[in-house]
Amino acid sequence: MAQRDLTQGSVFWALTVMSAPMSVGILAVLSVGIADAYFLGQLGGAPLAAVGYIYPVTTAITSLAIGASAGANSAVSQAIGRGDDDGAPERLALHAVVFGTMLGALAALVFWIGHVPLFRLMGASPDVLAEISKYVPLWCLSFPFLVVMMITNSVYRAYGDSFTAAAIMVMAAVVNIGLNPIVIFGWGIIPDFGTGGAALSTLMSRVLGAGVVVALAVRAGRLVWGCSPSKDVGASVKELGSVGGPAALSNAINPAGMAAVTAAVATLGDAAVAGFGAATRVQSVALVVLLALSSGIGPVVGQNWGADKPARARAAVASAWAVCVGYGLALSVILSLAAPWIAGMIAPSQEEAGYATQYLQIVSWSLFGYGVLVTMNAALNARSKALYAMSLSAGRVLFVYLPLAWVGVMVFGYAGILAAAIAANLLVVAGAVWAGKRTNLINGLVGDFKDGLT
Repeated sequence: MAQRDLTQGSVFWALTVMSAPMSVGILAVLSVGIADAYFLGQLGGAPLAAVGYIYPVTTAITSLAIGASAGANSAVSQAIGRGDDDGAPERLALHAVVFGTMLGALAALVFWIGHVPLFRLMGASPDVLAEISKYVPLWCLSFPFLVVMMITNSVYRAYGDSFTAAAIMVMAAVVNIGLNPIVIFGWGIIPDFGTGGAALSTLMSRVLGAGVVVALAVRAGRLVWGCSPSKDVGASVKELGSVGGPAALSNAINPAGMAAVTAAVATLGDAAVAGFGAATRVQSVALVVLLALSSGIGPVVGQNWGADKPARARAAVASAWAVCVGYGLALSVILSLAAPWIAGMIAPSQEEAGYATQYLQIVSWSLFGYGVLVTMNAALNARSKALYAMSLSAGRVLFVYLPLAWVGVMVFGYAGILAAAIAANLLVVAGAVWAGKRTNLINGLVGDFKDGLT
């Protein structure tokens, strides 16, 4: 595992070299959701609607792993920036993996026990619920392995090595997508598992990914070598939890809100849920550059803050936001033009494709605002200001998106859902500026951006 000093040289270049590999890795991971929708859509409307319900819920649970990895990234990168010795970074990494995995197993058990009443509450019909119940148990088995893989990958990034982290993500995604048609439709002596096959391929790929990433990290000495595993356990848990807990809630708020919004969409029927779910998965893939920025900015801010170089941290935020605006506007044009073709590829009927097309053509014009949110949240987490990040996410979902979606669907139908999404993405920009000013991550955006280029 290579180590890169992110406290020297051009901030914009540091952000680029950390984010670029992650674009490929995140694209690979998110492509799994598109592949699931594509293959399950060939089985009919009920399996596709099932993943429409499942996607926001499993994403919300996955926020536990995201929070744990944010805590690990913040603690380890700041320890590296301060120049801590005595095996402190390695010890923090090991503690993060162990405790994160324990929490992941507990969360998976709770989800497995309560998934039937949960999806009934969300409005899933009996046929759709039957498909959901084929998927959930195997997905729950895979979750602890996902936690291990994500936390260990965050340790790679904390050391400035995003290439290895991205390579692991690509490997797992390729295996997942490659197994999908085999276990969903059957091949030779392998029976067709249908909807459950999508979860089975996920389980197999995560087991492989977790095994490889841990083996590499142990061999490189980032998890075990040079540290005392039992030393400062309490201090580690406190430091990891101070960021990981709020970060988990922050990342859970959006998909949990999406689950509640999906319940609002369900009042319009299964076709609307299928189209809406397909569009949000396409949106996730389209946002890959901005999501990669949120992965890349954390180590840059963390190392520089630990090294007492706040100006470089501010330059990273300004540079990331400039990319969010430029990429977001270009993305809006592309999705507006290509939405009918994209929706037709992944939706099994014209009605479902219509819902997906409307979402992509309209909501895309506000997606730069979501990029501003996720990059600011990552910077706040790396700055050990996770409560601010949680407040931004909570305000966006609980006070804007969710209430406006329910009011909108009752008054304007599907158009009300789309209007709520736009309002949520645009209003959060003001909140991000406020949080940046309060935490010294923003001074003057133009000046900060110029600093990042030098």
